[in-house]
Amino acid sequence: MSFLAVPLQVDARERWRAFLGAAFGILITALVSSLLVDTTIPATWLVAPMGASAVLVFAVPASPMAQPWAVLGGNTISALVGITCALTIRDPVLAAAVSVGVAIALMFSLRCLHPPGGATALLAVILHATSYRFALFPVLVNSLLLVSAGVVYNNLTGRAYPHAQRSPVPPAPVAPARFTAADMDAALAHYNQVLDVSRDDLDELLHLAESASYQRNLGELRCADIMSREPVAVQVETTLSEAWALMRKCRIKSLPVIDRQQHIVGIVTAADFFRQAGLDEHGGLGERVRELIKSDGSTPTGGPAMVGQIMTRRVRVAGVQQHALELVELFSQAGHTHIPITDAEHRLAGIVTKSDLVRALFRAVKP
Repeated sequence: MSFLAVPLQVDARERWRAFLGAAFGILITALVSSLLVDTTIPATWLVAPMGASAVLVFAVPASPMAQPWAVLGGNTISALVGITCALTIRDPVLAAAVSVGVAIALMFSLRCLHPPGGATALLAVILHATSYRFALFPVLVNSLLLVSAGVVYNNLTGRAYPHAQRSPVPPAPVAPARFTAADMDAALAHYNQVLDVSRDDLDELLHLAESASYQRNLGELRCADIMSREPVAVQVETTLSEAWALMRKCRIKSLPVIDRQQHIVGIVTAADFFRQAGLDEHGGLGERVRELIKSDGSTPTGGPAMVGQIMTRRVRVAGVQQHALELVELFSQAGHTHIPITDAEHRLAGIVTKSDLVRALFRAVKP
């Protein structure tokens, strides 16, 4: 349990917007209400709970408790309850307790839960209001004026009010989401408490938090974080038999080809071997591969015997500080299976395979 308040995640501009709006709303409500009564006769023309309603309407206009029906219904119904308790219960202490409790129960039932409504019910008991006209004026009139000011001010300052509530079962998203509307309903049912945020806003906040998490985990993920270090590589002069044996021993399908300064000059893959051996002619393919990699340096057709003669010279590489997400397109669309990674001096520093990327993405998004 902590009694310390958590910091509010709003900037100075929003704070200025909120308190100037509340001042504007109360000014309009007080000004118009005062003109509706005879100033020569003492009368209540502005009730204190309007100050609390102003906090909701202007500071948290998206809250379900700040919507027009919540303000109008919550304050007026609570005033009626308070007046009834003042008329029927002689003990003011008991009347105060009953009025607040019944007001909350009715606001729940009528879907107009509004915290200042409890204060309105209590005020009617304290003032010993015995006329139901008190609920009409000043309570209902004050509430109407405040809501009207809220509609004008909030919309002019970029806050939709009334705040539209979407259907609790939105259409299926284009991309699969980590949680569905049914999951949200189950979580809210388990929480089983009133939240001062609409369901659709809560859903949007969770998706924004998920997006921020992806950006934090994936957006900062670099090739250096996921690459296999000290990759197996060969040189141009490496014989085909040595390269093939190395690929089979290490169970890999690709070998970067480097020069003596560790700069990448090409890449040799299993596909290069198969292509040279005649991949299109399926009959006797295994025998042709064995002939291709003869250790004596000769082939039946006088073909190549060294890596440099069959390697692919145009190699797509990435830098160690490059974002790992940039490799997704290469693997998914360009048909690459291995991407060599180079350092600042363009020397071979590592290699990233499809498996490396998949493992990294899984770790990043794993709950």
